[in-house]
Parts: sequence; structure tokens; C-alpha cells
Amino acid sequence: MTDVEVPAVVDPVLAAVFPDREVAAAGDAGPSWNDDNRTVGVEFADGERAYCKVAVDGDPSRAARECGVLAYVDANAVVPTPAVLASATGSAADPPYVVTADVDGTIGWRAWRDADDDERVAFARAVGRTFASVHACRFDAHGRVVDGDANDLDVDPVPWPDLLADQIRWSRDRAGGGRFDDHYDDVLALVDDERDRLRDAPAALCHGDPARPNQFVHAADATDSTSIGDDTGSTSTTDSTDPTSATAERAPTVGLLDWELAHVGDPVRELQRARRQFVDSRYDPGTERHAQAFYDGYRDRAGGLPDGFEDRRRIYDAVTYLGVTGFFERWADDFDTPTDELAAEVADEMDRRLAAAREH
Repeated sequence: MTDVEVPAVVDPVLAAVFPDREVAAAGDAGPSWNDDNRTVGVEFADGERAYCKVAVDGDPSRAARECGVLAYVDANAVVPTPAVLASATGSAADPPYVVTADVDGTIGWRAWRDADDDERVAFARAVGRTFASVHACRFDAHGRVVDGDANDLDVDPVPWPDLLADQIRWSRDRAGGGRFDDHYDDVLALVDDERDRLRDAPAALCHGDPARPNQFVHAADATDSTSIGDDTGSTSTTDSTDPTSATAERAPTVGLLDWELAHVGDPVRELQRARRQFVDSRYDPGTERHAQAFYDGYRDRAGGLPDGFEDRRRIYDAVTYLGVTGFFERWADDFDTPTDELAAEVADEMDRRLAAAREH
């Protein structure tokens, strides 16, 4: 098809979807800890780009979920998403795949890296607004998203504590054991003990993986005064004495990629997960100022934080920290701190979070 080397698992998909287009370049789309997929970015000879995600494990459920949620979000939420160009999501798909168009914007991790402190405040505020828009999609019950379209999502109802526990076990399988594997048992016990506090949480659409690589950013126009306000374009009144007002007025717009882990769950869990993955990432972390801007952006769009935020957030602070301790071996070597010292630091932090969740 072309002299460019395209990964063998992706090549037949591109040949089927774009039989008459020449691929000029191809390469991995970015970092991923999910070995069940292979995602490749391609650039065609005419300059256009696309992304092809193949389920190398043969499971079509993730592709079906992603396509259904993308259609639903495009029709029902003010959140930029990539357009689906082609997909194979049925039981006969061999392999299952989703091909999406390129998006207009800067990938989140790169936008964060290149931003100064005030720009990071504006970015964080925009991220909060985006997740408030996603969470505005409410349902009658929690559960797994199976499929969907622009009109509705097909949700398999599952009580939220059970779905959360399943997600924790899924993460444990991805982590594959390690120094802190016992933390999964500790957090699962916490979730079981707190079932009564968890089961009546709001049932909101959740993205499921709110990390910087799954965000893309449209920079705000310097003359744009509609960055903050409702979805009709009206603007909020800002106090000129408020040091955040200038950054609020030039908040960018943030879209979301990679919806295959979407589900109907507790928006508080996603807020705290987004804070850890976006603001408190171990890679170039933000500050409390950025965290508060993130929450303020959510309030801008939703009118407040989700019901029960203060009651449940400490539980999720422990749950989300499994993304640090559970995958310790995958990231620890990226830092100059001696491994044992780093391990002691994160172990103490998990102990603190578990204690805080149980004391509340």
C-alpha cells in the first residue's frame, strides 16, 4: 500500500477503510499502559491525519462503547470530541477497531508543558468546565455503557459500589502485581465498608480516563469574552479585583479523546481522579492554585460541585491513588529519587488517604 512501515495489526484496517489513500507517515499515537489496544496516528499523502485504534485482544466491547458514547456526547454535551470515520464493533469484527479524525487543538500534556502559571490556571478552569458538561448527562441508574447513539446510551445497570469494585479489579489486572499489590485489597475493603455512602451517588456519564494525554485544547482568542458563562454565549460578571478574573475570561476550550472506559458513575469519583491525573500528576504537577481553578471551572458550568462531594471525596482520594502505587514499577525509574525512598513516600501517602477516608 505504501513504502511507509505501518504496524501489521493496523495495516489491513487502513487498507480496508482507506483503499485509495497513500499513508505518508505512521507512528504510535502516544503513551499508553493498556496493552489490549494498539493506537496509531497516520498522516496521508494529502496532509490529512487520522487515528486508528485496534483491539489487539479481539474484544469488540470497548470499540462499541467508544463509538456509542462519542455519538451521544456530540449530540448532548458541549464537549469537543473527535469524529468517527469508520469502525468495526460487532461480534464478527476481526479485529475490532475505531478510526477517528484528527482534532483541532493541542494535546493536553503538551499544552500543560508549554503553559506559564496563569495559562495553567486558565487551562485547569477549562478542564473543570468540560467535566461538568460531561457530568450533566444524567441517568436513572449507574452501570456499564454497552453501546449507544445520539439519542441514548445502552447502559447495563450495576450498583455503583459493585461497578467501582470491578473497575478497581480491572486496574489490578492491568498493573500485573508489584510492590504495592496489597493496596488493592485495602481499597476494595474500604469500598465494601462504605457501600452505604456510595450507592446513592448521582448517576452521571463519566469519561473514565481523564489524564492529560486524553485532552485536547483550543486556545482562547485574546478578544473572546465568552469563554466563561453559559452555553448560549452569555458571559459571567467578573470582579476586576479578583486575581483570577483575567485568566477566567481567557479560558481555553478543552475536548476529550479516548472514551472506551466511559461509564455511568459517581461524578465525585471522576472529579478526584481528574485532579490526580491532571493537576497532581507526578509528571510536572500543578499547585493548589491550579486545583482550585479546576474546581472553580466545574462550578462555573454546573453551579456547584456534585452532591455529596465532601462526603465521598476522601474515599475516592484513596481509590485514585492506586494509579500511583499500583503502577509503581512502570513510572518509578523516570525519577531521580532512589526507589526505596520513593516507595516509602507513596506508601505513607496511601496510608494517609486510607485513614482520612475512614475517619470522615
